[in-house]
Amino acid sequence: MVDLVCCGAINWDINLFLERLPRTGEEVPVHEIQRVSGGTAANVSVAAARLLGPGRVAFIGALGDDDISEIQLRILEEEGVDASGVLQVQGEESGQAYITIGSNGENRIHTYFGANLQLTRDYLFKPGRLRLISEARVAVIMDPPIETAEGLAEICARNGVTVIWDPGVYAEWGLEALAPTIRNVDYFILNHLEYENLLGTSDPVEIGTILGAERKTVKALIKHGEEGTLLRDNGAGTTTHVGAVPLERLGLEVVNTVGSGDAFIGAFAAAKVEGMDDVEALRRGCAAGSFKATRKETRGGPNAEELLEIMRRCESL
Repeated sequence: MVDLVCCGAINWDINLFLERLPRTGEEVPVHEIQRVSGGTAANVSVAAARLLGPGRVAFIGALGDDDISEIQLRILEEEGVDASGVLQVQGEESGQAYITIGSNGENRIHTYFGANLQLTRDYLFKPGRLRLISEARVAVIMDPPIETAEGLAEICARNGVTVIWDPGVYAEWGLEALAPTIRNVDYFILNHLEYENLLGTSDPVEIGTILGAERKTVKALIKHGEEGTLLRDNGAGTTTHVGAVPLERLGLEVVNTVGSGDAFIGAFAAAKVEGMDDVEALRRGCAAGSFKATRKETRGGPNAEELLEIMRRCESL
């Protein structure tokens, strides 16, 4: 029995560190290459496990039958994540992401989903996965195929499991495609630009109204990067803002923002598992996302001690 289930993408990241991102048609030298485990849902599972401890987080995803698969499973195990729900697909390559990162932390991501696309809705209804999901307190859905996201949200709704969903690339499919899943979601997460593309607005009240037409109780998390995050609770008629950690004032520097959003969601989900209210969960999420930005590695989220320390330093300013 685990407290948190994370379902969706797992990739092998090839990070290319540059002085600056190239313009179209321009060649820019790479001064460092980093090959690390990544993928949004897998990143969230690791970020949460570092805060909750071993054995409390499970990851459900799909890998190929290549060398990457064995490395990924070993890393998840070392991080204390239950990987019993991982599907290994014969004849498929594991997902991979090629990421260019400038010296200021800006990045561009090119993803080959590979085996990730074989994570089907039917796979979730196998006894082992059903047990993992139905016994959890919180589920995070990050980039599985849209029908898989819908199925997982349905299972969670039937079993009283809180659902956090960031549709990622599937936000481009439009509200009509996302609506069946939103109807079983408790927290819906996008950044402000993604909300504009999906709903035609980044205004929290308008976002809450549009999403509320699909599910009255759904809460919208609106990420604004270094400006922090807004939470719109349309049912209560409230909008809450929590700022990002002022890293420069703490003498810290942004190195790589890849994975910061995953660290944010991992910490937010971990806080909800522990029964914390939305404001405290947001505070922890923003602190974890800011902390990660100061680390080169994709999975640079803090452990529990590091998270509390950066929050304490922030409060003392």
